[in-house]
Amino acid sequence: MRVRAGMLLAVWMAFTGASAQAAAPTVAGGWIDITAPIDPKTTPVYPGDAPIHFEFLQHMEHGGKLTLSSFALGAHTATHVDAPMHFIKGGQTLDQIPLDRFIGPVRVIDCSADATAIDAAELNRHQWKGAKRVFFRTRNSRNGWMTDPTFHKDFTYVAPDAAQLLADAGVELVGIDYISMEQFGAPEPKVHRILLGRNIPIIEGLQLKDVKAGDYDLMLLPMRVIGHEAASARALLKPH
Repeated sequence: MRVRAGMLLAVWMAFTGASAQAAAPTVAGGWIDITAPIDPKTTPVYPGDAPIHFEFLQHMEHGGKLTLSSFALGAHTATHVDAPMHFIKGGQTLDQIPLDRFIGPVRVIDCSADATAIDAAELNRHQWKGAKRVFFRTRNSRNGWMTDPTFHKDFTYVAPDAAQLLADAGVELVGIDYISMEQFGAPEPKVHRILLGRNIPIIEGLQLKDVKAGDYDLMLLPMRVIGHEAASARALLKPH
C-alpha cells in the first residue's frame, strides 16, 4: 500500500500514533490508545513485507513554504486489520466489512506468561466464552516487541484449535499483540483461513503492554482503503 500525504505529517501521526510519546497508551476522556506507533526506527516489519519510508517533500524548518510529506508502508504495518480477502478467494475486502465489527464490547485476555502458543488448552484457562470480540495480551506485549524493530520469530501466536473454538462460538473479531496471529513458518495459514473463512476480521499488532485483562469498549477504525485485504488502523479501549 502506497499513500501520498497531501498536508502535514502531523495529520498522519494523529491518525496512526506515530510519535515517541505514542509508544505507551495515552488516556483522554477515559480512552486508552492501543495503537502501535509507526516509526521506521522502532516498528517491526514481517520478513518480505514492504519497508516503512517517510519523507518530507517540503519542510518549513528548512525554508519550505509549508510542510509536505509522503510515506510508504505495507498494508500489514503496525496495528492493522486483515480482511477475509487476505487468504480467502473472493472474500470480503476491507471496505466491505461492516464498521460495527470494530465498535463495541471487547474482552482482553491476559495469557499465561510462558505461553508461546494460544492453543485450546491455553484459551480455556481464561474466561473467554460469551465475549463478542477477543484480544490476546501475551509475552509479545510484556517484551515490548511492537516497538522493537527486530522481528522476533518466536512470537506468541494463535493455534488452529483455539481459532476453531473462537469461530464456532460466534466470536466476531479476534486480535493479538504482534504483527501476525499465525505461527511463524507454519506450512499453511490455518488460523487465518479458519477465522477469515467465517468473515471474522483479524486485528494484528495491538499495543497491549500496559493494558489489564478485562472487558472494555472498543473503537477501532481501519483506513478506508477500497478493494484491498488490509490496512493500518487506530484502536482505542475504554474500561467498563
